[in-house]
Amino acid sequence: MSKVFIVAQQGNAHTDTISEGMKLANVLKKQAEVFAYCYEYFSGPEYYNPRLAAVAQQALMKRREEEVREQLKHIDASEIPLHLVWSKALYEHVCHHSARHGFDMIIKGIDNKDHYLPIDWHLIRHTQVPLMLLCDNPLNKANTILMAVDLDASNPQKQSLNDLVVEQAKMLANATGAELHLAHVIRVPPILRDMDVINIHEVTESAHQKHADKLKALGLAPENIHLIAGDPELCLFELSCRLKSRYLVIGARQRQGLLGYVLGNTAEAILSRMRSNVLVVPTNSMSKSQL
Repeated sequence: MSKVFIVAQQGNAHTDTISEGMKLANVLKKQAEVFAYCYEYFSGPEYYNPRLAAVAQQALMKRREEEVREQLKHIDASEIPLHLVWSKALYEHVCHHSARHGFDMIIKGIDNKDHYLPIDWHLIRHTQVPLMLLCDNPLNKANTILMAVDLDASNPQKQSLNDLVVEQAKMLANATGAELHLAHVIRVPPILRDMDVINIHEVTESAHQKHADKLKALGLAPENIHLIAGDPELCLFELSCRLKSRYLVIGARQRQGLLGYVLGNTAEAILSRMRSNVLVVPTNSMSKSQL
């Protein structure tokens, strides 16, 4: 059976990741497994004495286990497999374990989208499995899913990523019964738009004609196809708010190295604004999972 990797929330998190993750796993007809992470820096006697450090670690792990088991009991999910992990680099274990053990999706809560933790960015950049980031304040009043694709992509890697985004979005829509929408943003520098150097209507009409065959093959109603000219970050944010999207499905190219950190990623830029749950589909997620 397909599996979902749920990262248990910690502390005073606003997002009940376990509860929301279990609901999503049930809808997707996937087996859920919960992973509770724990780690502390020791000082004083524990720092200098390995025996004391081991005792302190066991005590922290036990307290964490009791906390998470109580959460599972509260939602009648005591039978769900629970894994306690002592790890300084949470993202490394999540990425490695989820890929190695055949998980189809990782679910993690975002407690404050205005202050993303380094772990979230590391997960986006390194995950090999589709990553669902649950928004702490979703504007999901409508049961809609918005998938963002780059219809102008000529690079084979970008085209493959488009296919993966469409695949994941359709599976999510079929499982949840949500209405699926497509967004393609035609990049137009703000200065050209503000100076009326180009006709935005003509640009979008030209894009509709250029990609008519691709759009027809998707089988979406015309009113569910949104070709917009402007800045991707702002356009996708405004469109998702207008549609009150429950989910935004977007691909991440996962640039590596120093250049990647300097250039960033459209997916990363968009996340800081979103009021929807975001499913990040990584470039190297090439397996075809089925619901």
